[in-house]
Amino acid sequence: MIVRACFKSYVDKDRAMIKSLISADFHFTSPLDNRIDRTADFEHCWKSATMAAADVERVVVSRDRAFVTYLGRNNGGKPFRNTELFTGRDDQVTDVEVCFGWPIPHEAPVGKFVAAK
Repeated sequence: MIVRACFKSYVDKDRAMIKSLISADFHFTSPLDNRIDRTADFEHCWKSATMAAADVERVVVSRDRAFVTYLGRNNGGKPFRNTELFTGRDDQVTDVEVCFGWPIPHEAPVGKFVAAK
């Protein structure tokens, strides 16, 4: 599955692999990035890639899209959970939209609300 290979390329810091998996017209969107192109993604996101692990928990596929929730860990060992929407065409990823998750353990006690900082 292409999605798992994308995560593996980030964990392994394998730039050649990710370049083969994403299309020339690739775009990336997150709360911090608004539809940046492939070049900007490599200049900004790849340089700051700190993912040491990505354990896929759920994948829901519909036509050319896959929703993926995963438990990640940064290079410092800090765990986090994210959900991403991958869109593909011709065996390559054309778009990724990231919804940042929460830190693990969750800052809010179960059943409680924590005010925005």
